[in-house]
Amino acid sequence: MKGRTANLAETLRQPAELVAHGLAPAAALADLEKVAARYAVAVTPDIAALIDPDDPDDPIARQFIPDAAELEAQAAERADPIGDDAHSPVAGIVHRYPDRVLLKLVHVCAVYCRFCFRREMVGPGKESALSQAAYAGALDYIRTHEAVWEVILTGGDPLMLSPRRLAEIMNELAAIAHVKVIRLHTRVPVAQPERISDDMVAALKANGATTWVVLHANHARELTDGARAACARLIDAGIPMVSQSVLLRGVNDNLAALEALMRAFVECRIKPYYLHHGDLAPGTAHLRTTIAEGQALMRGLRGRVSGLCQPEYVLDIPGGHGKAPVGPNYLRAEPAAVGEHRAETRYRVADYCGDVHLYPPGPEG
Repeated sequence: MKGRTANLAETLRQPAELVAHGLAPAAALADLEKVAARYAVAVTPDIAALIDPDDPDDPIARQFIPDAAELEAQAAERADPIGDDAHSPVAGIVHRYPDRVLLKLVHVCAVYCRFCFRREMVGPGKESALSQAAYAGALDYIRTHEAVWEVILTGGDPLMLSPRRLAEIMNELAAIAHVKVIRLHTRVPVAQPERISDDMVAALKANGATTWVVLHANHARELTDGARAACARLIDAGIPMVSQSVLLRGVNDNLAALEALMRAFVECRIKPYYLHHGDLAPGTAHLRTTIAEGQALMRGLRGRVSGLCQPEYVLDIPGGHGKAPVGPNYLRAEPAAVGEHRAETRYRVADYCGDVHLYPPGPEG
């Protein structure tokens, strides 16, 4: 795209570098330095190339370029907004649901999202990865909890590990008899697609368990030719992919942007999975929508795109209580009239146009 980032060779990590490359205004440098002192900054060449420096409302910049608004925390925001710590029996493990655990291998990412719910835990100055002793303890925990059917590799971004190390981890997990699915959550195919090499693809496949990859992207422009090719390398190797996105003000909080994103996923053979309501991470209020706005968008999406393109709109309940679907409700019970007896409950059902119908229909049809 336009600007001074087309031939960028290195990841930008300092506000002064963002200013030098035209990605942030010089007048904002002092505030951005304060943000960067608290929260990690990293903008890869692939992401920088997507940003239009002449657009003050660029949806890619809004996700990755620090903003002085991040210094303004609200009372409801918290360092651990989804309650990972409350469900962490040993280092590296989050065991919130009976049949699956998170395994937080690394605390670094290719890029750092300005809305990250783990922003207090990742980036420079934090532990970069589980120690070998902590990793061994996490594996022992999984081995001794036979209800664990799925292990979700997260962090940080697990695809920041080398193919060699990732292959070792995948094989160790797949060797556990009750672990049948290994899921990896990543932004790497979008942020650094060249990392999805033949060696990386091979590392993700392990005998004894099925691998799934969840791609995080929030705007259709992120799915560049390079990103699509990286995803195709995974899918062509037999690794299924689904998506997760975050509903973000100024990024995808309109029907056109959301429709384009979901269609782009499906075109890439990636099934839309979750659309997350923004978490109460510190300094992220300027990026959050209301739940009512999210429900209206989901209702509008239902009438515009194929069922293949429909994600589930979810809220991670603060305090560690898990995800709850918070999409619009199309169904409500129709009370019986006085003296009326029914063999079954009748409902009012709204269609995608907003018209309401009775189910089962009345005698008049």
